[in-house]
Amino acid sequence: MKMIRTGAEYRESLKSMRPNIYMSGEVLGRENLPGTEILELTCELAHNKELQHLTTAKSHLTGETINRFCHIHQNEQDLLAKQEMTRVAARMVGGCIARCMGIDAMNALSVITYQCDQVHGTEYHQRWLEYLKYWQANDIVGCCAQSDVKGHRKRRPHEQTDPDLYLRVIEKRKDGIVVRGAKAHNSFAPLAHEIIAIPTRFLTPEEGPWAVAFAVPGDWPGVKLVCRGARYRDRVPEVASPLSGKGEIESLTIFDDVFVPWERVFLCGETEFGGQLALLFALYHRHSYTGCKPAMSDVIMGTTALVAEYNGIEREPHVRHNLAELISVAELVYGCGIAAAVKSSKAPSGTQIPDVVFCNVARKHAGVNLYHEYDILAEVAGGLPATLPYSEEFASPEVGELVKKYLARKDGVSPENIYKCFAWISDLSCSSMAGVMQYAGVHGGGSPIMEDIAILGTYNIEEKKQIAKFLAGIQD
Repeated sequence: MKMIRTGAEYRESLKSMRPNIYMSGEVLGRENLPGTEILELTCELAHNKELQHLTTAKSHLTGETINRFCHIHQNEQDLLAKQEMTRVAARMVGGCIARCMGIDAMNALSVITYQCDQVHGTEYHQRWLEYLKYWQANDIVGCCAQSDVKGHRKRRPHEQTDPDLYLRVIEKRKDGIVVRGAKAHNSFAPLAHEIIAIPTRFLTPEEGPWAVAFAVPGDWPGVKLVCRGARYRDRVPEVASPLSGKGEIESLTIFDDVFVPWERVFLCGETEFGGQLALLFALYHRHSYTGCKPAMSDVIMGTTALVAEYNGIEREPHVRHNLAELISVAELVYGCGIAAAVKSSKAPSGTQIPDVVFCNVARKHAGVNLYHEYDILAEVAGGLPATLPYSEEFASPEVGELVKKYLARKDGVSPENIYKCFAWISDLSCSSMAGVMQYAGVHGGGSPIMEDIAILGTYNIEEKKQIAKFLAGIQD
């Protein structure tokens, strides 16, 4: 197979996968699921000559040119290129680019498998290297399944009434392990070739069965993807946009006594590395957010500026103030991502790790400002996005001309463009897709409280206290 798939080759690869997607009362294959076009784009961009400096990389294992979504970061330039690629691609689809979860998990595994081997004499890193060769040679689309369903939130994994509420090993065999449990909130999992499962939290010494990391194909026996999808509204051709009818899909990924061969197991019982792996995946994923979340701000910002122009209020002080706020959030988050790459460090495995504080500060600001960004868009757009007539009425021979007449805004802007603008705002802010995107903007990659924990756990507050003591003249 080619080292880099085309979009058509990616779509074709889904057809051979076993139907194991449970959605709307049916068991489905992978043809025509919402979100397929987004994953196709990640393949096509690697063939775009103008973007290949961002979208491709040289494998540190083989020296072959590969899709950057299959690359293990070797230096700060790799982190910077990944961040910029993510922002460029996310702008094109108006939101999540979907593919970062898999490669963020692979980068985390590259570090933790090596470290675990050094401490325990295990063979995880060599297994992972062989798996990486397969991943890169086949341009694998991966998904990381991290968030356990967790049950009673104040109880640890071994304290749950049902121990399966955190994914765990229930049997070890000569040829592999058997796992049981479920992972939640797995974006685009039904469209992934491979699912990588990793721990979701720090674990205590008695929680060995829950300290497990592995990879299986998305259609592996016993894997059941219980899914929900969301789409932007379909529009008549006269006012359709590139995103009309397109969407995304989420999975509750159930591992129903799934057998995993040892060559696909990358952690099994080493509890001290379970939490480290969980944190490191989150760190890489939050660095990816410093690309996609500024892109989402770009989308909201551009849409706000456009509707202000169409409404004839683009020079009003409150509009300019709001645009400045949107710019400030976008570039603050992106700038922190740059700083995280520049201040990155190299792990003993050779993988480059972004700075913890800058990544988490960026993700925190992105999350806490998200709804404020939507507030700005709603304020400037007014109420029409929520009450806009359907596109069939816009094109209707009976009432279409009247609809066009009464949607008029700024002179010189066609009724079609006015409608397209407000239809996009409706999709962006008050559709089923919008609700999913807004929740993902807050909780994706970790809820804001998790950024607080990471920041406070890493930041040198004691050093700042010493500054205060010096300036106050305090001598202990």
